[in-house]
Amino acid sequence: MSAISNDPITLEIIQNSLQAAADEMFAAMKKTAMSSIIYEVLDMGTGIMDAKGELASSGAGIPAFIGVLDKAVKVIIAKFDQPGDIEPGDVFATNDPYYGGVTHLNDIVVAMPVFAGGRIIAWTANIAHNSDVGGMAPGSLTGEATEIFQEGLRLPAIKIISKGEPIKPVMEIIKVNSRMPDVLEGDVWAAIASVRVGDRRLRELAEKYGVATFENDMVAFMDYGEEASLKALSGLPKGTFDLSEEQDDGRIFNVKITIADDEFTVDLRDNPDQADNPVNTSRDGVMVAAQMIFKSLTDPYSPANGGSFRPINLLTREGSVFHAKEPAPIGFYYEIELRVYDIMWRCLAPHMPDRLAAGHFASVCGTFIGGIHPDTGRQYTIIEPQLGGWGASRVRDGNSAMFCGFHGETFNCPAEINEARNGLYVDRMELNMEPGGEGKHTGGRGIVMDYRIRTDNGFLTVGYTRSKFPAWGVDGGADGSPNYVEFRPKDGEPETFAFISGKVTHVDDVIRVVTGNGGGQGDPKERDRDAVRDDIKNGLITKERAEKVYGPA
Repeated sequence: MSAISNDPITLEIIQNSLQAAADEMFAAMKKTAMSSIIYEVLDMGTGIMDAKGELASSGAGIPAFIGVLDKAVKVIIAKFDQPGDIEPGDVFATNDPYYGGVTHLNDIVVAMPVFAGGRIIAWTANIAHNSDVGGMAPGSLTGEATEIFQEGLRLPAIKIISKGEPIKPVMEIIKVNSRMPDVLEGDVWAAIASVRVGDRRLRELAEKYGVATFENDMVAFMDYGEEASLKALSGLPKGTFDLSEEQDDGRIFNVKITIADDEFTVDLRDNPDQADNPVNTSRDGVMVAAQMIFKSLTDPYSPANGGSFRPINLLTREGSVFHAKEPAPIGFYYEIELRVYDIMWRCLAPHMPDRLAAGHFASVCGTFIGGIHPDTGRQYTIIEPQLGGWGASRVRDGNSAMFCGFHGETFNCPAEINEARNGLYVDRMELNMEPGGEGKHTGGRGIVMDYRIRTDNGFLTVGYTRSKFPAWGVDGGADGSPNYVEFRPKDGEPETFAFISGKVTHVDDVIRVVTGNGGGQGDPKERDRDAVRDDIKNGLITKERAEKVYGPA
């Protein structure tokens, strides 16, 4: 047995090697996936856990996805707890929020144990959105679902590879349940390739430095993560802060946050019961939202790991919208987690103005368009999160055309890819010039994007929030503008909505996506005159409106 090294340089090398391994896993998946939502948008995440399933590396990809991985691996470990249940070369998968999947059925988590020295020393894992996993609607997402069985194939933490060999019946079940079987099969194998890359890199690392040193250093990383969080937590305002906010559908969401020297308590027990439609989330999903806001307030620039989040105490009520019970549908979970993230942000923003800006458009604005591809005759489904405006801070205007706080670290799908792969035209993409977000510092701009349909009898499904109540301003800044879709049929009158499922589309119908401007900060009359003139010059506001809002330029 090799001696344990506590050398700080070795510690730093191993920590950075874990991050490099996660990055290489990310690259492998990006380069081999079949779906544009994965290889172009990068709607995925990779990470490394220790032998117990605790997050050991902050990973690569969407933060809200990376936060899923440790929770999924812990469920797998608990389920396969007998000798021989987990062996070298095994690969596991889950997509079910009631069995470690955390999100919705489209998101498949793939995880692999890493063996060295005759035992498990770590896990590699990834998660990505898959275009179709069955269910009652193409794309596996519909607001009409009343139970999770209607949302697609459920994988309740199962083994898909045994000692390096695929379990063929399982693979066949996964494939036959999809309307896009070849694409789903390709994306699952990309995920398997990704975790195998990570497995190889970690075994090499353990062989180079010794298994004992590798394991000891992961414990040290997490202890350091906790220490850094507690140090930052001691500098935050102390007390109990609460907020109630009406949602677009009329429900009232409530949050109470208590900050102490050694604990960050988020109390979400006083909230509505779970809904009969898929606007619910799992408790683990709410924990991810709490982890994201906590990390941004405490130590946002250092790597995250399981120790970073030890001070969080999350209180929920089972059976509520934020802690749904099986078999509640959960397809639009991401909008509900965003509401949790945003109400926590809004609750604390007045008390931490130097850390938290005004509200952003705060919706994934997930847009699902599909049908039969006019050139290939095959089913296609485009799944596209949209860009929007971020809130202004006390020192600058908000960012324009960025993804929401939940989704981050992704890209919009290029028009050329959408047009070639997804059977439609992208006619327009520009900044949203609607009023909203004015202030001493203005909110960033959302976008206006037009998709034009090329085939008959297609479908449109969307689920946007912050449509009735736009991004909130601070310190006298104006609220932003709403998120919505304008459906402009070739024949007929335009319709506007924020939630719709399975709307039939035809050739030359136009789907116009409009995402909101972020909230403003400060009295608009205090805006710098040069900035106002630049806004006019750059076409961000008309001279007439600028004079009305900001005064003479």
